[in-house]
Amino acid sequence: MQKVEYIDRKTGARVVESVMGDGALRFAYETLLGRTLWPVLFGSKIISAVLGRRYDSPKSKKDIATLAAISGCQPEEAEKPMADYGSFNEFFTRRLKPGTRPIGEGVVSPADGRLMLYLNADADQPFPLKGAMRSLRMVFDQQAPSGKYDIAVIRLAPVDYHRFHFPCACSTSEAVKVVPGQYHSVNPIALVRRPDVYADNERQILKCQAAFGDFWLVDVGAFGVGTIVQTYTGEKHDKGDEKGYFKFGGSTVIFIARAGAVTFDADLVRNSAEGVETRVLCGERIGCAAEG
Repeated sequence: MQKVEYIDRKTGARVVESVMGDGALRFAYETLLGRTLWPVLFGSKIISAVLGRRYDSPKSKKDIATLAAISGCQPEEAEKPMADYGSFNEFFTRRLKPGTRPIGEGVVSPADGRLMLYLNADADQPFPLKGAMRSLRMVFDQQAPSGKYDIAVIRLAPVDYHRFHFPCACSTSEAVKVVPGQYHSVNPIALVRRPDVYADNERQILKCQAAFGDFWLVDVGAFGVGTIVQTYTGEKHDKGDEKGYFKFGGSTVIFIARAGAVTFDADLVRNSAEGVETRVLCGERIGCAAEG
C-alpha cells in the first residue's frame, strides 16, 4: 500500500498523511466493482446529498470524535468545545479561535492544506495534477484567458480547517461562476485512479483584482461535498477575509495568477519541483507581489 507523504513546513519533515475512510476509498477506486459504480457514486449530487443530510443530523455528533482523533485535526483550535457542536458538519465547518490563523505578510494561503505549485503554464499547456495532464482551459471550462499563469493547488484533507479566505486585499466585480460537474474524491487514493478530478468535479470560479493584477480562486467540490458555500459579500475584501467553506469531504482551492506576478517562497518552489506537496496553514505567507 503506497504511503501518501507531504512536507511539514514548520519542521521540514516528511509526514505520512492520515486518511479518513481510506478503506471505502480504496474499494471505490481500486476494485473493479467499485469503479463500475462510479456513475452512481460520483455522477450526480445524490450520494453527496444523502451524506450531507446524514452529517447535518444531530445523530452524526458521534462521528465528531472519530475525526477529532485523527492526527492533524487539532480540535482544540475550534472556537467552541467539541460537545457544543450540534452535528458533524457543524464541527467540520467550524470557525477557529481568534488569532489561531494569524495573517502573514505578502500573499497568504487561502486555506489549510497541502500545496503544490505549477509555474509558467499557459491555458492550453498540459501540466501534471497527480498523474494526469490537464490544462487551465479544461479547469476553466474553456473560458481561460490567454497568457502564462502560476498555479498553486491547495488540497484539503478532512482533518483540516475547511473555511477558505482571500489571500490578499482585492476586489471582485463579477459573480462566482459555477461549473457543474461530478463529485469524485480529491484524496490521493482517488487521484491515482481518477486524476482528472480538477477538470471533472464541480468548480466555483471567482475572478479577483489585486495590486499585482488579476487572479482567480477556484473552489473544487468533491465526494461528500455536495455544498460549496460562498459567505463573502460586497466587492472589496481585506486579506484574510472569509470567502466561504466546504461541507464534509476532501476539497481543493486553486490560486491562479499571471506568471511572475507573485514570487512564491523558495521552499514551496523547491518542494514542488521535487514533486512533493507542502502543508501550509490558512493565512500563512506563500509569496509576495513581484517587484516592478
